[in-house]
Amino acid sequence: MDHPKVKNLGIWMDHTNAHLMEFITDPITTEIISNKTTHREKEHSSGKAEYYQKLCGIIHNFQDVLLFGPSGAKLELLTLLRSDHQFEHIRLDIKESVKMSQNKQHAFVKDHFSHR
Repeated sequence: MDHPKVKNLGIWMDHTNAHLMEFITDPITTEIISNKTTHREKEHSSGKAEYYQKLCGIIHNFQDVLLFGPSGAKLELLTLLRSDHQFEHIRLDIKESVKMSQNKQHAFVKDHFSHR
């Protein structure tokens, strides 16, 4: 993904995968970042750190980010982002959602950013 500062980013995520969708073009494309740690490692904060740090590196390049999905992973990432002053300039929104198809994820992101 190309990551200029003026773009919006939607991230549907759980503890296993994050589906990153830039809201700039139609159709929206999705990049998937996978958490490659084992199930046991995912239960401990050290196993999640690499996954979240990879996402933070991408999020840092956006102005407006929507985190959504069915698990607590989005809340964990939001807490990490809000505790780091590097992300103060980024608008961070969070919404609860169910597991969804890629088309529904894209529609969710379009709906969120179109109503700004």
